[in-house]
Amino acid sequence: MARAWTTMAASTALQLALLLVALAGASGIRVDVIRLPSAPAFREAPAFRNGDECPPRGSPEGRVDVAMTLDANYLRGTMAAVFSILQHTACPENVAFHFLAAARRRRDDGPDPDPLAAIRATFPYLDPTVHRFDPSRVRGRISRSVRHALDQPLNYARIYLADTLPADVRRVIYLDSDVVVVDDVRKLWSVDLGGHVVAAPEYCHANFTKYFTDAFWSDPELSATFRGRRPCYFNTGVMVMDVARWRLGGYTRRVEEWMAVQKRKRIYHLGSLPPFLLVLAGDIKAVDHRWNQHGLGGDNMEGRCRSLHPGPISLLHWSGKGKPWLRLDSRKPCTVDYLWAPYDLYKAAATSLEE
Repeated sequence: MARAWTTMAASTALQLALLLVALAGASGIRVDVIRLPSAPAFREAPAFRNGDECPPRGSPEGRVDVAMTLDANYLRGTMAAVFSILQHTACPENVAFHFLAAARRRRDDGPDPDPLAAIRATFPYLDPTVHRFDPSRVRGRISRSVRHALDQPLNYARIYLADTLPADVRRVIYLDSDVVVVDDVRKLWSVDLGGHVVAAPEYCHANFTKYFTDAFWSDPELSATFRGRRPCYFNTGVMVMDVARWRLGGYTRRVEEWMAVQKRKRIYHLGSLPPFLLVLAGDIKAVDHRWNQHGLGGDNMEGRCRSLHPGPISLLHWSGKGKPWLRLDSRKPCTVDYLWAPYDLYKAAATSLEE
């Protein structure tokens, strides 16, 4: 298989990261989204090529559509996520990346850094598609949540995927920017949705009631939305979406209707997750938990360190307040952050890890 990094090299990198995990100490630090003063510099990634068994590049057969938001504040995480996906799939040239990005804003010192230019410079062999997301479409629908980062319009762009992607995209994997994939993404892509509009790991042991306020549960008309369903928590940072079925079912409108209720009655405290739960919890295709080892960023308030859950892992997700690049740069990383470090393409990262 003609690929820049062999499976053996990928395995070695992961083993090295696991060794660092065993040696590192865990400590918590309060971190959140920061504004980058200028465009960060990234190393150019190696070119990844298809194996002999893969369909030709550009062929609809075997294409895997992956959607992510593109935000300057999370660019370092996006780079690592893309790198990990390409490194671990046998058919990297068949992965089609779709980036949802807001228009660049001007500041006193000039325009915001252009994250798409950074993506193209780091992965010059990729041909990503960028879709401009208009923040005004959702800004008036957003209610203040427990953390400022959750209130950013791009955090809600996943609701509008079906309206944003081209008509020929009928299925898409949506991923947050704080993930790394350590398995072949085609396995997640090929999940049988079984007639459902969304597939994702489902966590029925979680206390579902805590995602909504007492005002919601005490209102029989509102809480009746779950009648006939067994609602379970799922994380919207890793989803396989049947785009065609989402469009036909008017799911964007249904999510927006719950956001309108939230504006009037304050029925939840988090950002874009609860309206998804209100519409889809108990009615999704459950995927193996290995595809979202979530919560590695800690809780939404403190971001304290957390350990891995037992079991096999295909995707690591630093959901929560703590982001691995910020904790590593602060020299107060959590143990799990060393699993993210091998995928960091930031130019200063290699020097920092060696010190």
